[in-house]
Amino acid sequence: MIVEFTVGNFLSFKDNKTLSLEATNITEYRDSTFKAGNYKLLKSAVLYGANSSGKSNFIKAMSIMKRIVMTSVEKTSASKFDIVPFLLNTNTENKPSYFELVFIIDNIRYRYGFEIENKSIHGEWLFKLVDDTEFPLFIRDENGIGITENFDEGAGLESKTRENALFLSVVDQFNGEIAGSIISWFNNWETISGLSHDNYRGVTFALLDQKKSKERLLDFFKDLDLGFEQLKFRKEKFQESFLPNDLPSDILDDIINDLQGKTIARINTVHQKFDENGKQVGFKDFDLRNQESSGTNKVIDISGPIFDTLLGGGVLVIDELDAKLHPLMTAAITNLFNSPEYNTNNAQLIFATHDTNLLSYGRFRRDQIYFLEKDKYEASDLYSLIEYKEDDSNKKIRKDRSFEKDYINGRYGAIPFIGNFEELLSNG
Repeated sequence: MIVEFTVGNFLSFKDNKTLSLEATNITEYRDSTFKAGNYKLLKSAVLYGANSSGKSNFIKAMSIMKRIVMTSVEKTSASKFDIVPFLLNTNTENKPSYFELVFIIDNIRYRYGFEIENKSIHGEWLFKLVDDTEFPLFIRDENGIGITENFDEGAGLESKTRENALFLSVVDQFNGEIAGSIISWFNNWETISGLSHDNYRGVTFALLDQKKSKERLLDFFKDLDLGFEQLKFRKEKFQESFLPNDLPSDILDDIINDLQGKTIARINTVHQKFDENGKQVGFKDFDLRNQESSGTNKVIDISGPIFDTLLGGGVLVIDELDAKLHPLMTAAITNLFNSPEYNTNNAQLIFATHDTNLLSYGRFRRDQIYFLEKDKYEASDLYSLIEYKEDDSNKKIRKDRSFEKDYINGRYGAIPFIGNFEELLSNG
């Protein structure tokens, strides 16, 4: 479980900014929290902000941290990372980017992070909390890697660690127990896009092929009332007729060459069929990809990663969750994670959205709501609604306020500035 994530000097983030999933002592929506060791954590967090405020950059930072952890040891000595620091300040443009996670594995809290630029790791650290005291397992800086007696699994591996490889990943390669558990934790953390979701359909197919997860998925689709009665899931030998007709010929040829002779999974939706008097006379199968709406396709595509995370108790991060979806569908997805019935393994969801309706009926606590906006130097800021103070006072925003109305009216910032709207309309 994530306690907090921090990023600094990366893309639009000049200074270190932290998203905390540690619940505060407010009283609303207690079902949205859970206990992990001595911590009370949030099951979800939502990110709001204008276009180009930094929402996608923050999610990209989480994705890149995971990718570096999982792949740095596989790189060659000449490989480079895809790291872009904050380029609009002379003090940061040539300095490393900062990534840090605080997380819990088996009720033990760890703090792991690194400083990195395109060619090398500048710093790396791993701390463990025991009896309210945090002590280091290893610390890496420009002088080398220092290992404590509590991390003897890393002894002797310092010289085997390239300057562009993470020490944690190297220790995992040599079967270090603590390193292995942390790498496994990272592997259970998924970041997906709400815009390009076709790649996740395979996960949905895999879950529909298992009895227990299939029942959960079908119950969810039924609750959403997507317009069909049931799903038919089957495996067939690939045929050219399965592909859309509007694909460019060169892409079509490549796909055909790749799939020729292979078995692929297909989904049909089943709809009721009626006569002219409104009497049901049978059923009609529709091909999911070609005959259902883009919203229905998206729901089914991303339901795989969603339920995979719920069943496994992992972490799911989604950018543009609301794209192509009705607001009630978006709320239904987020409610899965806040639900004691569906989220029995304390999975966590972090997502970015423009859907302000969720501020009214999404059942989010004030400490689950985050805003992003840029300052006059074009650096992104990140702050929670629970941190926001009432005008001219030290008081927190009350839980009975209309968060959606306040946000749209600019009370909390993090909205686009478009000047005089009436003037823009008249000029059009």
